[in-house]
Amino acid sequence: MDAQSQQAPAKKKETRGRKPKPKDEKKDEQQQQQQQQQQQQQQQGKVKKAQQQPSVDDKYSQWKSVVPVLYDWLSNHNLVWPSLSCRWGPQLEQATYKNRQRLYLSEQTDGSVPNTLVIANCEVVKPRVAAAEHISQFNEEARSPFVKKYKTIIHPGEVNRIRELPQNTKIVATHTDSPDVLIWDVEAQPNRHAVFGATNSRPDLILTGHQDNAEFALAMCPTEPFVLSGGKDKSVVLWSIQDHISAAAKSSGAGGSIIKSTKPGDGNDKAANGPTVAPRGIYYGHEDTVEDVTFCPSSSQEFCSVGDDSCLIFWDARVGSSPVIKVEKAHDSDLHCVDWSPHDDNLILTGSADNSVRMFDRRNLTSDGVGAPIHKFEGHKAAVLCVQWSPDRSSVFGSSAEDGLLNIWDYEKVGKKVERANPNSPPGLFFQHAGHRDKIVDFHWNASDPWTIVSVSDDCDTTGGGGTLQLRRGLALQIWRMSDLIYRPEEEVLAELEKFKSHVVACTSKA
Repeated sequence: MDAQSQQAPAKKKETRGRKPKPKDEKKDEQQQQQQQQQQQQQQQGKVKKAQQQPSVDDKYSQWKSVVPVLYDWLSNHNLVWPSLSCRWGPQLEQATYKNRQRLYLSEQTDGSVPNTLVIANCEVVKPRVAAAEHISQFNEEARSPFVKKYKTIIHPGEVNRIRELPQNTKIVATHTDSPDVLIWDVEAQPNRHAVFGATNSRPDLILTGHQDNAEFALAMCPTEPFVLSGGKDKSVVLWSIQDHISAAAKSSGAGGSIIKSTKPGDGNDKAANGPTVAPRGIYYGHEDTVEDVTFCPSSSQEFCSVGDDSCLIFWDARVGSSPVIKVEKAHDSDLHCVDWSPHDDNLILTGSADNSVRMFDRRNLTSDGVGAPIHKFEGHKAAVLCVQWSPDRSSVFGSSAEDGLLNIWDYEKVGKKVERANPNSPPGLFFQHAGHRDKIVDFHWNASDPWTIVSVSDDCDTTGGGGTLQLRRGLALQIWRMSDLIYRPEEEVLAELEKFKSHVVACTSKA
């Protein structure tokens, strides 16, 4: 009886459990049908939208047609090999209509020839000199007459990052696919021919301290000859090259400039190529790869870093190797880039794989990482790869992304009632450089020529590699300056246009 009485409720329980099932299944079927219909509609909508939207080449053609209106000057330089970084060097000469300046690039090859660090001379045309018809008439498959290769350094491994020392821009640091940071006195280095089998150039210094590859996060201090790096080992490493730089700056001989003699073959291969410098400090706090680092503009002891753990971390070398402030969820995805304002020590920009740029005020952040960004800038449609403040205008900065756009923002315009040409444009966005047809991996404002920017794109992904296709699509290095009518005060611009209108009317009446 006990066994039967135990089985009976079990059957009832199973029956109760089954009763609503037919209804649920019916409901589930209906929901599935609705979901399928919605998915089909969405897919049809996407296809229709894709058909309606212009292609990359169509967008590029549209951009090129308005170049004479939007730009004061633009130069397109076709690259044989991709360059993952571009930086301005020292200004060499000033003339009536243009200035000559160093430009640092790289060549990331397929192994048929060595990877190189390229030192070029660039003729920067002065504002309001270039004729409109000359600006728009450039050939994407040609090299710019304004950019001439001056020297080639055969680099050990690919060049992922180039950063110049602010106190002496003839000294540059490079990141490659290794744990080391390489220091070069580019003026003292001999010119090399990049041919298959050529030996690597000898770095002037090798900075050691990382335990795993450090490929992208690299910064030079504005106040002292300090170098900062981050890598896959989740650490931030700080070096001082003070003792070596003073000698390097005075040296004018060929070959390595600074360095104490080392015997070839001593130690490992890299150490044999140049003397090593141990770190001043190693800082731990990230839980994933460190993607970018930057110094506080007024202090060699304060810096910050961002990484794939979505964290923004502030450090102070004077108080130890632990984070001072750690913002745990600075973005909704990996952080790729960071820049500290040279005009205001409290403002920091970050860019992320969540397609946004955010601005933080460190006065709003507490030691436990609590604090929200003061502004969010959402004008990109793909991951943001680079952010940088303008050296000339305190509220202006640029951001470049995998969507092939380089956006110029003014955070003072956020929240203000201004008439925008495109009412759908994000607040703060006032210029969009659309001359690249694939992701813009790096750009750099020219401190010697405000509002002039060099930018470089990596078109390998869309072309599928191969020299012919790359040349056809254009591995583009572009040097450009928007028209000053875009960023000057409105009253100034209107007054100038009115004056120009009066001049045209006067000329017409005489004719």
